[in-house]
Amino acid sequence: MSNEVQYLTTEKHAQLTQELHMLKTERRKEVAEHLEYAKKLGDLSENAEYHQAREEQAEVEDRIGRLENLLKHATITRVHGKDVVTIGSTVSLEKDNKPMVFTIVGSEESDMTQGKISNLSPLGSALLGHKKDDRITVMTPKGKAEYLIAAIK
Repeated sequence: MSNEVQYLTTEKHAQLTQELHMLKTERRKEVAEHLEYAKKLGDLSENAEYHQAREEQAEVEDRIGRLENLLKHATITRVHGKDVVTIGSTVSLEKDNKPMVFTIVGSEESDMTQGKISNLSPLGSALLGHKKDDRITVMTPKGKAEYLIAAIK
């Protein structure tokens, strides 16, 4: 597990905290009950239900560990103004006279379908620190792409 700082919005932090709580209270109990039931079915070496329950338990514990580490090293993002692109900024761009809007977020909550790009992505990292009307060039798999920063929110 990585000890790198993870950038999260307040909403994502709350969502992950809620998921962690649910895993530690409800999900652990469900898996333990399933494991107990499976043990009662007999020979553990050939008991598929027992092996499935053990696998499920390992997945839950792995997710709990990952979430605890993530939340421990999380930094809540706050937009620090609209002069410079930072993590948390919503940026209006133009590429070949086509408008597009992205919000710069931490890698944990990036989602292109919602217009959220990671600060670690080529475009996200290239935007950081730039101002309105700056032109940036980003190396993509298809070659160089040039963007104009039309607005920062």
